[in-house]
Amino acid sequence: MTQTGTGRRPRKDLASSRSLMLRLWRDEISRHRGRIAAVLVLTVAMALLNALYPLVIQRAIDMFTHNDPRILYQVPALVVIVTAAKAASQYGQTLAVQGLVLIVIRNLQGRMFEHLVDADIARIEREAPAQLAARFTTDAVTIREAMIRAVNALGDSVTVVGLAISMVYMDWELSLIAAVLYPLAAVPIQRIGKRVRRASGGMQEQIGRTAALLNESFGLARSVRVYRLEQAEVGRASRSFDLLHNSLLRITRGRAGVDPVLEVLGGSAVAAVLGFAGWRASMGGATLGSFSGFVAALLLASRPLRALGSLNAAVQEGLAGIERIFTVIDEPPGVQERPDALPLPPGRGRLVFERVGFTYPDGRAGLRDLSFVAEPGLTVALVGPSGAGKSTALSLIPRLHDVTAGRILLDGVDLRELQLGALRDAIAYVSQDTLLFDTSVGDNIRMGRPGASDAALREAARAAAAEDFIDALPDGFATIVGPGGQRLSGGQRQRIALARALLRDPRLLLLDEATSALDTESEATVQDALARLRAGRTTIVVAHRLSTVRSADLVVALSDGEAIECGTHAALMEEGGLYARLVRTQALEVA
Repeated sequence: MTQTGTGRRPRKDLASSRSLMLRLWRDEISRHRGRIAAVLVLTVAMALLNALYPLVIQRAIDMFTHNDPRILYQVPALVVIVTAAKAASQYGQTLAVQGLVLIVIRNLQGRMFEHLVDADIARIEREAPAQLAARFTTDAVTIREAMIRAVNALGDSVTVVGLAISMVYMDWELSLIAAVLYPLAAVPIQRIGKRVRRASGGMQEQIGRTAALLNESFGLARSVRVYRLEQAEVGRASRSFDLLHNSLLRITRGRAGVDPVLEVLGGSAVAAVLGFAGWRASMGGATLGSFSGFVAALLLASRPLRALGSLNAAVQEGLAGIERIFTVIDEPPGVQERPDALPLPPGRGRLVFERVGFTYPDGRAGLRDLSFVAEPGLTVALVGPSGAGKSTALSLIPRLHDVTAGRILLDGVDLRELQLGALRDAIAYVSQDTLLFDTSVGDNIRMGRPGASDAALREAARAAAAEDFIDALPDGFATIVGPGGQRLSGGQRQRIALARALLRDPRLLLLDEATSALDTESEATVQDALARLRAGRTTIVVAHRLSTVRSADLVVALSDGEAIECGTHAALMEEGGLYARLVRTQALEVA
């Protein structure tokens, strides 16, 4: 059984490699016909010119042997012409190859990013951001190197063919000796390439894991120091670095085996040629010019042959990167728009949860049989202990996930039947941990409604109680907020997020307790802005503070993904159930 499995793997690997290369050609490379033509013409020209050198050497030595006076001008002129033409073709070929490869890499990165942007949130949360970023960086580098090597292999192949023709023209007997020895390198080089591909896939995964660990460690730098976790972090990083080191070492060992194999066989070929030529010269055969030209051709062929020998290892590394990228591109999104999706229906935002259930991809139950009605213009507060399903219910409304049971209706239409863009245009979301984009304050607000006028921008900022502090910033609305908005305070970031939501003028407002992380003064300001934002809109709020719950029109108390109680604050307090216990045990903070 072991032998059977071992015998099948090479064929499977070969089929996989071919399918990946064919798909890369079909999807990306073949679309750039002009660039491909330029690469082919310049590569063949460069290779053929390189193959002329042995013939020039042969002619020079023959002319020297016969005391031909033309050696004074003919050979120097030939050398200058061939060298200049080869340099020009080499320059153009390098630009053409790099241009083709870089545009292919750029398109692959764009396709992968577009897919991930449209993917449902569960897919994004499955991997650390740094691991996803590694697919755009380390994978792209390995693919780029492999493609350049593969394209240059065409030139190497033409060079070897041209040199082989030159060698046969000068001395067919010596050519036969070289032709027998060099192909012997193919078998060990192929095996090395397969090992390198497997090692490369593991290395790229480990680079992503290491980058994720570093991002996490630096992002939690304050906690690391306060809790004296420095040595623990050093240990974690050290283990990750060791794994990365071992992965890179395996690849290095694989690569290192290629050149020695070619060196030994190349040396053997030269030795055999010299030995045979010496014996033949003692018998009075061949001219000095043909022998010298042949040896020159043999030596010139060693570089392209070595490059072709190491090509397989480089291509296998690139195929590992291509496979990872195509895996992302081919993954179907969990949330998809139906072909016959409907536009947003008229209405004021009546939202109905009908026996909604949701199960996470890993099998965890998120919601079970959740039902409630959010009437237009009213506020529904979702409360409950940690893990009760509040944020999960909120995420189903913009279809970050899709329900696995029941349905959610917006103004009488199932969310899954609506055009996804139209649905999300009708929603504004403000979370408790507001992270802004590293751009200007104005641009962050304008994301609520791209194309909004400066007057509308300022009006939204004024309504969110943000205008005064924005005007006090060094560049006002043009101030860059820094990564995540770190140059602003928590209250300032929250008010910018509220201004963004106000500018959007949504039908549905989703709040993941937008004031829970603020100090008392900031909260009072933000609460006033929230009151203006909620007016006349259907609002679903995940509530952690009693002040928010008291102002809600309907309170839904959740536990283990189920709605245990529904009613107003006063009514639920009289019932003395789950909600009343949460209030009494201060699970809901008194603000």
